[in-house]
Amino acid sequence: MSAPFSVDDGRFLVKLARTAVDEYLSKGREIDPPADTPKHLLEKSGVFVTLNSTKPTRQLRGCIGYPFPTDPLVAATIRSAIEAATGDPRFDRVELAEFKERVVVEVSVLTTPQELTAREPVERAKEIKIGRDGLIVGRGARRGLLLPQVAPEWHWDAEEFLVNCCLKAGLPPDAWLDKATRVEKFQAVIFEEGEPNGEVRLKEP
Repeated sequence: MSAPFSVDDGRFLVKLARTAVDEYLSKGREIDPPADTPKHLLEKSGVFVTLNSTKPTRQLRGCIGYPFPTDPLVAATIRSAIEAATGDPRFDRVELAEFKERVVVEVSVLTTPQELTAREPVERAKEIKIGRDGLIVGRGARRGLLLPQVAPEWHWDAEEFLVNCCLKAGLPPDAWLDKATRVEKFQAVIFEEGEPNGEVRLKEP
Protein backbone atom coordinates (compact mmCIF):
# COMPACT_ATOMS: atom_id res chain seq x y z
CA MET A 1 0.00 0.00 0.00
CA SER A 2 1.37 3.40 -0.93
CA ALA A 3 1.47 5.58 2.16
CA PRO A 4 -1.32 8.20 2.29
CA PHE A 5 0.46 9.70 5.30
CA SER A 6 3.82 11.47 5.24
CA VAL A 7 6.72 10.99 7.62
CA ASP A 8 5.79 14.40 9.04
CA ASP A 9 2.34 12.98 9.84
CA GLY A 10 4.06 10.03 11.49
CA ARG A 11 6.24 12.31 13.60
CA PHE A 12 3.14 14.22 14.68
CA LEU A 13 1.23 11.06 15.64
CA VAL A 14 4.12 9.36 17.43
CA LYS A 15 4.94 12.54 19.37
CA LEU A 16 1.24 12.86 20.21
CA ALA A 17 1.13 9.28 21.50
CA ARG A 18 4.28 9.80 23.58
CA THR A 19 2.98 13.06 25.04
CA ALA A 20 -0.38 11.43 25.85
CA VAL A 21 1.30 8.63 27.82
CA ASP A 22 3.74 10.98 29.55
CA GLU A 23 0.98 13.35 30.66
CA TYR A 24 -1.27 10.53 31.82
CA LEU A 25 1.42 8.73 33.79
CA SER A 26 2.80 11.90 35.37
CA LYS A 27 -0.36 13.96 35.89
CA GLY A 28 -3.27 11.54 35.47
CA ARG A 29 -4.92 13.55 32.72
CA GLU A 30 -5.89 12.84 29.12
CA ILE A 31 -4.60 15.52 26.78
CA ASP A 32 -6.76 17.16 24.12
CA PRO A 33 -5.88 17.02 20.43
CA PRO A 34 -3.42 19.86 19.71
CA ALA A 35 -4.76 23.06 18.17
CA ASP A 36 -2.25 22.73 15.31
CA THR A 37 -3.44 19.25 14.28
CA PRO A 38 -3.43 18.97 10.46
CA LYS A 39 -6.98 18.74 9.13
CA HIS A 40 -6.57 15.29 7.56
CA LEU A 41 -5.49 13.84 10.93
CA LEU A 42 -8.88 14.85 12.34
CA GLU A 43 -10.65 12.44 9.99
CA LYS A 44 -11.90 9.14 11.37
CA SER A 45 -9.49 6.24 11.08
CA GLY A 46 -8.54 2.98 12.73
CA VAL A 47 -5.26 3.12 14.62
CA PHE A 48 -3.15 1.02 16.99
CA VAL A 49 -0.43 2.20 19.33
CA THR A 50 2.27 -0.32 20.20
CA LEU A 51 4.78 0.14 23.00
CA ASN A 52 8.01 -1.86 22.84
CA SER A 53 10.59 -2.11 25.61
CA THR A 54 14.15 -1.80 24.31
CA LYS A 55 16.06 -3.09 27.38
CA PRO A 56 17.33 -5.61 28.22
CA THR A 57 15.93 -6.97 24.95
CA ARG A 58 13.25 -5.65 22.61
CA GLN A 59 9.84 -6.99 23.58
CA LEU A 60 6.19 -6.00 23.43
CA ARG A 61 5.07 -3.86 26.37
CA GLY A 62 1.52 -2.99 25.31
CA CYS A 63 -0.68 -2.69 22.23
CA ILE A 64 -4.22 -1.28 22.05
CA GLY A 65 -6.21 0.37 19.29
CA TYR A 66 -9.30 1.00 17.23
CA PRO A 67 -9.77 -1.52 14.39
CA PHE A 68 -12.42 0.54 12.63
CA PRO A 69 -12.71 4.24 11.69
CA THR A 70 -15.11 5.21 14.49
CA ASP A 71 -13.20 8.19 15.92
CA PRO A 72 -10.98 11.04 14.70
CA LEU A 73 -7.45 9.74 14.19
CA VAL A 74 -5.80 12.06 16.73
CA ALA A 75 -8.37 11.31 19.44
CA ALA A 76 -8.10 7.56 18.82
CA THR A 77 -4.29 7.82 18.95
CA ILE A 78 -4.38 9.58 22.32
CA ARG A 79 -6.74 7.04 23.88
CA SER A 80 -4.95 4.05 22.35
CA ALA A 81 -1.58 5.27 23.64
CA ILE A 82 -2.89 5.67 27.19
CA GLU A 83 -4.60 2.27 27.12
CA ALA A 84 -1.50 0.58 25.69
CA ALA A 85 0.47 1.89 28.68
CA THR A 86 -2.13 1.28 31.37
CA GLY A 87 -4.86 -1.07 30.17
CA ASP A 88 -3.39 -3.94 28.17
CA PRO A 89 -4.44 -6.96 30.28
CA ARG A 90 -1.37 -8.93 29.19
CA PHE A 91 1.05 -6.59 30.94
CA ASP A 92 1.59 -4.61 34.11
CA ARG A 93 1.05 -0.88 33.87
CA VAL A 94 4.02 0.97 32.36
CA GLU A 95 5.87 3.12 34.90
CA LEU A 96 6.85 6.70 34.00
CA ALA A 97 10.60 6.20 34.40
CA GLU A 98 10.45 3.01 32.33
CA PHE A 99 8.50 4.79 29.61
CA LYS A 100 10.95 7.66 29.39
CA GLU A 101 14.09 5.55 29.43
CA ARG A 102 13.41 2.33 27.54
CA VAL A 103 10.06 2.29 25.71
CA VAL A 104 9.67 3.17 22.03
CA VAL A 105 6.35 4.15 20.48
CA GLU A 106 4.90 2.72 17.26
CA VAL A 107 1.72 4.06 15.61
CA SER A 108 -0.11 2.01 12.94
CA VAL A 109 -2.77 3.86 10.93
CA LEU A 110 -5.22 1.35 9.50
CA THR A 111 -7.25 1.12 6.33
CA THR A 112 -10.89 0.05 6.70
CA PRO A 113 -11.01 -3.77 7.09
CA GLN A 114 -12.47 -5.71 4.16
CA GLU A 115 -13.86 -9.24 4.35
CA LEU A 116 -11.99 -11.88 2.34
CA THR A 117 -13.87 -12.86 -0.80
CA ALA A 118 -12.84 -16.54 -1.26
CA ARG A 119 -15.83 -18.79 -1.94
CA GLU A 120 -14.30 -21.62 0.07
CA PRO A 121 -12.56 -20.97 3.41
CA VAL A 122 -9.60 -23.14 2.40
CA GLU A 123 -8.80 -20.52 -0.26
CA ARG A 124 -8.58 -17.65 2.23
CA ALA A 125 -4.83 -17.95 2.73
CA LYS A 126 -4.28 -17.12 -0.95
CA GLU A 127 -5.78 -13.64 -0.43
CA ILE A 128 -3.28 -12.67 2.24
CA LYS A 129 0.07 -11.04 1.53
CA ILE A 130 2.49 -11.34 4.42
CA GLY A 131 3.95 -7.97 5.43
CA ARG A 132 1.15 -6.03 3.78
CA ASP A 133 -2.02 -7.36 5.37
CA GLY A 134 -3.24 -7.48 8.93
CA LEU A 135 -6.08 -9.80 9.96
CA ILE A 136 -9.26 -9.73 11.98
CA VAL A 137 -10.91 -13.08 12.73
CA GLY A 138 -14.29 -13.20 14.40
CA ARG A 139 -17.14 -15.50 15.29
CA GLY A 140 -19.96 -14.44 17.56
CA ALA A 141 -18.60 -12.26 20.35
CA ARG A 142 -15.03 -13.48 19.86
CA ARG A 143 -12.62 -11.42 17.80
CA GLY A 144 -8.87 -11.40 17.32
CA LEU A 145 -6.70 -8.88 15.47
CA LEU A 146 -3.08 -9.10 14.40
CA LEU A 147 -1.28 -6.16 12.80
CA PRO A 148 0.59 -6.57 9.47
CA GLN A 149 4.00 -6.39 11.14
CA VAL A 150 3.32 -9.40 13.37
CA ALA A 151 3.57 -12.16 10.74
CA PRO A 152 7.02 -11.14 9.42
CA GLU A 153 8.32 -10.74 12.98
CA TRP A 154 7.35 -14.34 13.73
CA HIS A 155 8.20 -15.67 10.24
CA TRP A 156 4.66 -16.97 9.69
CA ASP A 157 3.20 -17.90 6.32
CA ALA A 158 -0.42 -17.01 5.51
CA GLU A 159 -1.93 -20.16 7.05
CA GLU A 160 0.10 -19.75 10.24
CA PHE A 161 -1.04 -16.13 10.37
CA LEU A 162 -4.67 -17.25 10.16
CA VAL A 163 -4.15 -19.92 12.82
CA ASN A 164 -2.59 -17.47 15.25
CA CYS A 165 -5.30 -14.90 14.65
CA CYS A 166 -7.89 -17.56 15.49
CA LEU A 167 -6.03 -18.32 18.71
CA LYS A 168 -5.92 -14.58 19.50
CA ALA A 169 -9.71 -14.58 19.18
CA GLY A 170 -10.01 -17.53 21.58
CA LEU A 171 -11.16 -19.78 18.74
CA PRO A 172 -9.85 -23.19 17.67
CA PRO A 173 -6.76 -22.91 15.43
CA ASP A 174 -8.67 -24.22 12.41
CA ALA A 175 -11.65 -21.87 12.86
CA TRP A 176 -10.64 -19.95 9.73
CA LEU A 177 -11.67 -23.02 7.71
CA ASP A 178 -15.27 -22.63 8.93
CA LYS A 179 -17.67 -20.52 6.85
CA ALA A 180 -19.22 -19.26 10.08
CA THR A 181 -15.95 -17.49 10.89
CA ARG A 182 -15.58 -14.00 9.44
CA VAL A 183 -12.08 -13.12 8.23
CA GLU A 184 -11.13 -9.57 7.27
CA LYS A 185 -7.88 -8.04 6.16
CA PHE A 186 -6.54 -4.50 6.33
CA GLN A 187 -3.34 -2.62 5.65
CA ALA A 188 -1.45 -0.11 7.79
CA VAL A 189 1.01 2.72 7.52
CA ILE A 190 3.41 2.21 10.43
CA PHE A 191 5.61 4.82 12.07
CA GLU A 192 8.10 4.03 14.83
CA GLU A 193 10.76 5.61 17.00
CA GLY A 194 14.30 4.33 16.68
CA GLU A 195 14.88 5.02 20.37
CA PRO A 196 12.80 6.55 23.19
CA ASN A 197 11.78 10.06 22.10
CA GLY A 198 14.07 9.63 19.09
CA GLU A 199 13.76 10.06 15.34
CA VAL A 200 10.56 8.70 13.76
CA ARG A 201 10.71 6.60 10.61
CA LEU A 202 8.28 4.86 8.29
CA LYS A 203 8.45 1.15 9.03
CA GLU A 204 8.77 -0.90 5.86
CA PRO A 205 7.25 -4.40 5.50
